[in-house]
Amino acid sequence: MDEGILLVDDHPGFRRMARRLLEAGGLRVIGEAADGRQAVALAAELRPEVVVLDVLLPDIDGFAVAALLAELPDPPVVVLISSHSPLELGAEAGAPNVRGFLPKDELTAERLAELAGLRP
Repeated sequence: MDEGILLVDDHPGFRRMARRLLEAGGLRVIGEAADGRQAVALAAELRPEVVVLDVLLPDIDGFAVAALLAELPDPPVVVLISSHSPLELGAEAGAPNVRGFLPKDELTAERLAELAGLRP
């Protein structure tokens, strides 16, 4: 397992901003994916410690992606993100590897490290 982060969001601008924020806070981003299928493939290849996963993706929703990631050998920790509140999403993350939820506008290296158990 690589001690790095995989960012998954369908908006390139958000991925760029999130990468800058996380790296400025001392965390290492090792990859980016724009959809659920790419996220699962990259997670299997890169073996990140943490996946920061948007709930609303164009192909597979983040809850289903989290469940697929949980099936990988040595599955990554997942932190779900969204611009919508958890109540608006109306779903619960049942995958055992999901450690929490962060609104996109509250994503910082410190908050992510706290939820995922990382040390920046």
